[in-house]
Amino acid sequence: MASRDLKKAKKALELLYQNPDDTTQAIVAIAAMSGGSNERLFKRFKKSPRGQRILDERRDLYALLCDRERMLAMPEGSLGRTICEWFIREGLSAEGLAGASEAASEEFPDRPVNLGDEGKTFGSRMLNLHDVFHVLTGYDRDLRGEIAVLAFTVPQTWNTGIAYLVWRSFLNNDWNSEPRRLIRQGLMRGLRAKWLLVEDWESLFEQPIDEVREKLGVGAPPIYEQLRSAAAPQLAS
Repeated sequence: MASRDLKKAKKALELLYQNPDDTTQAIVAIAAMSGGSNERLFKRFKKSPRGQRILDERRDLYALLCDRERMLAMPEGSLGRTICEWFIREGLSAEGLAGASEAASEEFPDRPVNLGDEGKTFGSRMLNLHDVFHVLTGYDRDLRGEIAVLAFTVPQTWNTGIAYLVWRSFLNNDWNSEPRRLIRQGLMRGLRAKWLLVEDWESLFEQPIDEVREKLGVGAPPIYEQLRSAAAPQLAS
């Protein structure tokens, strides 16, 4: 079981504060404080009949998210097409997230990598659900939306690394501030929603996004004042 590394997490956060768009450092901070969270989540996932079926079929959510032609061919207003349009608008991609994850893994050369096929399928799926959650919840890629979607993810995964990142952000803001409001809101939405990790996202991508939100108990996208970094695409006025 991986141990926690507070020193590495703090260093990654310092670099992240200097460059809020450095996804690699966010992943490093989470990984440094995750401990055995991923192992516990993997065991829970495998115990679910749907989770085991996903592993048996080696579902590749990453390949689907990278297939822009297929995603854009989905019905207008569907979850999948909305995700692809979001990627294009924000200049993001599943490939970019995968690259950041690979770069982050280089910070942990001493950790054994012996996941097997099931572990690799699980790890890839969990990573790529992050962008799915962004679009599903309505929390955008801005700085406030990013911490809100992580707060939403905490009760879905109970990952101590994600919780650490959210807690640090919570402490750095006043009680009545917009970030704290969004963190509280994200946590509650994550608690109320179904356990999303085992959902059949491949079929849900074809369905209207509003129906998917209602079906999964995610609720309507919130209205909040975005705070964008200097490097992020600016919203049209």
